[in-house]
Parts: sequence; structure tokens; C-alpha cells
Amino acid sequence: MSTAPEPATQPATPEPLWRPGPDRIAGAQVTRFQAWAADRYGAPATGYQELQAWSVRELETFWQAVVEWFDVRFATPYDTVLADPPPTSGGRGAPPGFAGGTPTGEAKGRTPTMPGARWFPGATLNYAEHALRPAQDPARADAPALLSLDERHEIRETTWAELSRQVASLAAQLRRLGVTPGDRVSGYLPNIPQAVVALLATAAVGAVWTSCAPDFGSRAVLDRFQQVEPVVLFTVDGYRYGGKTHDRAAVVAELRAELPSLRAVVHIPLLDTPAPEGTLEWAALVAGDDQPSYEQVPFDHPLWVLYSSGTTGLPKAIIHSQGGILLEHLKQTGLHMDLGPDDRFFWYTSTGWMMWNFLVGGLLAGSTVVLFDGSPGHPDIGAQWSVAEQTRATVFGTSAAYVIACRKAGIHPGRDYDLSAVKCVATTGSPLPPDGFRWLHDEVAADLWIASVSGGTDVCSCFAGGVPTLPVHIGELQAPCLGTDLQAWDPDGKPVTDEVGELVVTNPMPSMPIGFWNDPDGTRYRESYFEMFPGAWRHGDWITLTSRGTVIIHGRSDSTLNRQGVRMGSADIYEVVERFPEIRESLVIGLEQPDGGYWMPLFIHLAPGAELDDTLRDKIKHAIRDQLSPRHIPDDIIPVPGVPHTLTGKRIEVPVKKLLQGTPLDRAVNPGSVDNVELLRFYEELARDRRG
Repeated sequence: MSTAPEPATQPATPEPLWRPGPDRIAGAQVTRFQAWAADRYGAPATGYQELQAWSVRELETFWQAVVEWFDVRFATPYDTVLADPPPTSGGRGAPPGFAGGTPTGEAKGRTPTMPGARWFPGATLNYAEHALRPAQDPARADAPALLSLDERHEIRETTWAELSRQVASLAAQLRRLGVTPGDRVSGYLPNIPQAVVALLATAAVGAVWTSCAPDFGSRAVLDRFQQVEPVVLFTVDGYRYGGKTHDRAAVVAELRAELPSLRAVVHIPLLDTPAPEGTLEWAALVAGDDQPSYEQVPFDHPLWVLYSSGTTGLPKAIIHSQGGILLEHLKQTGLHMDLGPDDRFFWYTSTGWMMWNFLVGGLLAGSTVVLFDGSPGHPDIGAQWSVAEQTRATVFGTSAAYVIACRKAGIHPGRDYDLSAVKCVATTGSPLPPDGFRWLHDEVAADLWIASVSGGTDVCSCFAGGVPTLPVHIGELQAPCLGTDLQAWDPDGKPVTDEVGELVVTNPMPSMPIGFWNDPDGTRYRESYFEMFPGAWRHGDWITLTSRGTVIIHGRSDSTLNRQGVRMGSADIYEVVERFPEIRESLVIGLEQPDGGYWMPLFIHLAPGAELDDTLRDKIKHAIRDQLSPRHIPDDIIPVPGVPHTLTGKRIEVPVKKLLQGTPLDRAVNPGSVDNVELLRFYEELARDRRG
């Protein structure tokens, strides 16, 4: 068991970077929810921290309040809000190949049991029906549900009525193709309206959605789709990215050949190529005027399968439920992101990342969802700000990496773009460093709500993040989310405050997985999250919960740097090193040596025109010494041609560590899960040279 890294020194009472004004606090949905819950359910009348504490102390009451506040409609009522696992494993309404992930035992002293707690047993509902409710409102039917654009920046609008009509038509066609509840439907699609329609139609019939972005190679897609055996594949002929056209005909042909479970392939001609033989045309499938029909499925019926990064072995195929995602995304979009019918919700993402599923969840709040299919840096680094300007986005989500890239490029979004509609910039993917907070405040707007959030594909939601009624402190997430008993634990399983510990969640969340695919007894699921602290979810991040109620993310605990017994998260190193304009990106690895020694190299990807000379080396070492710890000055600083990432953009640390320790490439990493496998060969060769 690992020891927590050494915390960075934090001032006791730092001055907030931003405070919400009285009007913003009064108008926030979470303020109105709290007042209503106080009157109806006895929640504390004021104070977010008090509300959050009540939401985990009175967990069932809180989620019952969420159901009532958002008018969740059950076709059949629930027996109770929360129950322990059934006496035998297996999920209700589970499709073939999924036997559930619930254990038969009970965790000591924890009620209800994790994993396997059952939410709203007896209830039936449908996610798609809730997502399309505004279409039934005559006042909203002709308002835009989707705004979509690509690198040509021509905005296309899809109204609520049209979205509902297309979903109803496609759902009817899926039924005619023999798709039934529990069948898997897959999409090899970019971030386009057709992907949203396909997801919602799949949910409407009770089938299980799964998707990959078209920049994934065939091996990466097959590693995912072959696990779940889809019966329908929606695919494009190609896509445009970075000003170039990328044909995917050969990949699609390989997918068709290697997925024998397919009954139908639907062709979406983004590049205007003829439909391959034996495929169905998208336009014909969405041309009908069928009446909406939504299969009422059990609360814990599978909605979609998401995939872990899968850098070693096959990616974990993570199953989330219709009801669990519905409730969690209603809470996140409505109470935490403060989205409503007047908002336009834009997050830069792809269909291969959970944030796309989260973005679609904006429909649950009645918001207009903005879809952008293209490169974040084409024709220049300001592309995402241009989309926010053109679409009048009110909530703009992006990655911490993009914010830092903009800062290094010296752009001025608040000066060069009309961002007057933007009330919130949210970031995820990696911790937003302090410089990112300052840059957004200085270069976008002084009165800007910055919502740095942290969660994961595992729950398709956030553990901690934005709260519209709380101040923003530099380098910190505002608070743990409602209904989430987020704690930092020391190695003995004891909660700590103002100290670094393992990110642990001690109560069930509705969007925790109902299991992994092809994990019939739940062994892999339990080993992934519940092995270190039985009965509690251990996520694998180092965090600090401050006595002020804020949260600091320090990086993954499985890639901790340990020098002379003092540990530090890699994210802390990146925060310091990547402030230098000469450094585009960095990767730090700590390796235990066979002789008991410890080698900690820092790999840096230099910016164009920059050179790693003695001056830059000294600047890096002094910055780490002065701002972090003299123990964590790297042993070597090595220029590299690039930093490898997963297909969802996360730095690959543990596989690189394995390569440097001599593990062969094919055992250290799944090549199909990496954005550029050739970069890994550089690290493999470096390890070979060191051993030689």
C-alpha cells in the first residue's frame, strides 16, 4: 500500500480569485433547491457545505428530493430509494454477456453495501424520454436542442421537435431490425447530431449504446466493440480534422469483417461517398413520422458501455444504468453546472470520451447542446473560443491542457472574441494548475466562474467540482458534489483533512457502474475499486480536502513519485515545469532500481524553436527546488519527440514506467489504446540503451 505524497504548502485563508455576486447566488438553481428541500425534507436552509453534509448524511432523502425536484417520471413506482444487493449476483434486465457485478457478501459496517447497492428497485423509466421532454412543450418545440458545427464553422440547428422526430423514426427502424432491450448498438462516429440521435434512439428501445471516435484505429475499436458484440453499427465514411479529410472506408470494412454479431450497418456519408454494399442509408432511417415510443426499463437497466483507457490489456467495459445516469446527470447539469432552458452548453469532446455522454446530458436540463466536430487548434489555437463566440455558449467546457496551451500561445480571448454570453468556463481531464486559473480570470473575464471538475469514466460524473454559489480559489476545486461522501484517506483507512490522501467515496452513487462486461461474478469490478479499502470506492487519485471545504487534486496515486520516502504527485511537477514557455509538455517517471536505488527522469517535449541547454536545465531544477521540494529534482532531464497519451488525451505514465523497467512493449501497453505508438518505441529504445 502506498503512502500519500507530501502536500504543497497552502496558505491558511487564501483570498478567493472570484466570488459570485448576490444576484447569481439568489438565481442559482441549487439555492432554490436548498430552500425547497429545507421546507419539504428538513434540509439545512442555508450554506452549501451544510447542504452537502446533509446530502450524504441523509442519502436516501437527498436522492428522493432530486427525483421530486426534477420531476423524474417512473412508469412503475419504486419500492424504496436504496437497497442492498440481492442474495445472488446478477443484474436486473441484464443483457446477454452481462451477469452483473454485485457480490453476495456485505462490507463491514456499511449500509447499504458497496459494491452492488440497488437504487430505486421496482421502478421503471426511460432516459431518452426524459432527455426529449422539452419537445412536448409547444413553447419549446421549435427552439434549438442542438447547435452543430465543424471546422468550416457553419452552424446547423436541430430543434427539439426535429430531434424528437428523428429519434422516434430511428427507434422504430431499430425495432424493425429486431433490436430488443439489452442488445448492443455501436457508433463509430464523430461529435455530430447523428450520434446524439443514435444514442437516444438506442436508449428509447432499451438497447445499450457504445461508441468510439473515428480517429480510433481499427484495433482500438475492435478491442472495445468485440467485447460487447453489437448488433448494429453506425459509421461515417470519414471525417475532417485539422483542415484535412480522413477517409475511414478501410477501417469500417475491417470492423464489419471482425464483428460477426452485426445484423446491420448504417452509413452516414460525411464525405458524400456512396454507401458500401449491404449497408443502410442514414437518411432513410430518420425520414419517418413515427410516434415516440419509449421502452420502460428497470432503473438499473444498462444504458451504455464506456471504456477505461485500457493502456494494458483490454479496456474495462464499464456499464452504467439508465436510471443512475439520469439522476446523476440531472444533479450535475442542474445543480452543479446551473444549466437551464436559456443556456447553451458547449464542451470540447469526442464520442470516445465520457464527456461526450455528459455533454448530451445537457438535454436533461432543457439546455441547447453545442456539438463541435474538429480540431481544437485549427485554424489556430483560438478555435474553441471562436465556437463559444459563434454559438453564444453560456457554459464552455474544455481541458486544462487547452487552457495552458492558450496561455503559452499568448492569446487574449476576452479581447479578441465576444464572450459576453459565457458565464462559466469548466475544465477537466487533468488538474487545472494555478496559472490556468489566473489566466482565465485575467484573459477571459474578471467576473468569470471557473469550474474545475474531477470525476472519471468510471462514474461518468464528478466527485468534486463546480458550485455556482461558492467562491473560487486558485488551484482548487470548489467543493465535493452533492450526494458524494468524498474523503481523503491515509494508508490505514482513516480520513484526513488538510493532508494528502487517497480519493475515497464511502457511500454509493447512482452512476457507479452496475458492473463490467464479461465479469460475471464481479471480481474485476471489485478489484478495480474496492480491493484496497473493502466497502469503500478507492479511485486512484491523490487529493487534499481542505478545512475550508475545497478540494485539491494531486494526480494519480499509481504513478506517485517517491524520493527518500517523500512522495509527490506527478501533477505537481507538471504544474511547475510547464510554466516555462520553452516546454510544450512533460512526463515524469519514478523507477525503483534493482539495487535499491531510485531513478527519476523528467522527459520534456520542447516548444518549436526551443533548445534544452544548461540554462533551461538549471531553470527547471531551481523551479522544482523552490516551489516543490529539493528531493524531487529530476536525476535527468531528457528531450523527447513527444509525450504519449491515451486515445482520450491522458498522459501515459505507468506503461512508460514499465517500458523503462524492461517490460516488452506488447506487454507494457495495448498499442491500440495509444495516440502514437511510435513515441513509445522511443522510450523502449531508451530503456534498452540504459540496460546496455
